[in-house]
Amino acid sequence: MQIKTLLATIGATLLLTTAALAGPSAQIMIPSTDVKALKEVAVGFTYIGRFSSKADAGANSYDIGVTTGLLPFENLKLEVGFDYITSNLQNDNFADSHPFYFNAKLGTPEGAFGIKLLPAFAVGVYGLGTYDKPELGQSTRQNIVYGLVAKTFPVIGRLSAGGYYGAHRALATAYNPVNTDMNSGMMASWDRTITEVSDKLWLGVDYMSGNNANGELSLGASWAFSKQVTVLAGAVFFNPFYKPSGAGDLPGGKPAFTTQLTLNLP
Repeated sequence: MQIKTLLATIGATLLLTTAALAGPSAQIMIPSTDVKALKEVAVGFTYIGRFSSKADAGANSYDIGVTTGLLPFENLKLEVGFDYITSNLQNDNFADSHPFYFNAKLGTPEGAFGIKLLPAFAVGVYGLGTYDKPELGQSTRQNIVYGLVAKTFPVIGRLSAGGYYGAHRALATAYNPVNTDMNSGMMASWDRTITEVSDKLWLGVDYMSGNNANGELSLGASWAFSKQVTVLAGAVFFNPFYKPSGAGDLPGGKPAFTTQLTLNLP
């Protein structure tokens, strides 16, 4: 792809998203079992905007991140990354003042080690924030540890499932405090390249349980303009099966749309 074309694509997408994401290699909102190979680099830009402008809808968010692979092996891969996440001072709180987060993932692809029926496996951690003040009840250290298994089936596509456990203090809310069950849950997803239409078109659905800001059900579609440039658009419904421990706003806020631009380098 020519440099001018690449810059034009980036510029057009940023006009739509204002800014954007790249945590661990992901489906829509949750991690996937995909792991970057050595020297592969992904730069991501993600915007999450609320459908509602009401005060209790929650802030919009912007995420700029970089992920890269570190291991030279075909059957065992390791990626690490960091993100800059902000509400653009809509919240103007301790999280906006400490916007850096880190992540890592170790995994094996499907059919690794010559075992054709072997599913993909991945373990990782994300949401490693840089701020923690217990005396103030403030923390960006979600420290979400997860494990996933995935298998691709003919016609159906890829199915993934797993679970996670995070830090009580960072995931707690006013109505879901640290003594409630809100820092662990399941992750699940379906995704498929719609080759009947185009090998550039991908559809996905993912789900994360838990009465915290990350709980969600997402639906999305992406289009690969090239091996280097992919754009995704989708909808995010936070905690659709929310079980409150008291009154209060929905953790994660009202439903939102997301636009995501991923640049794969080189």
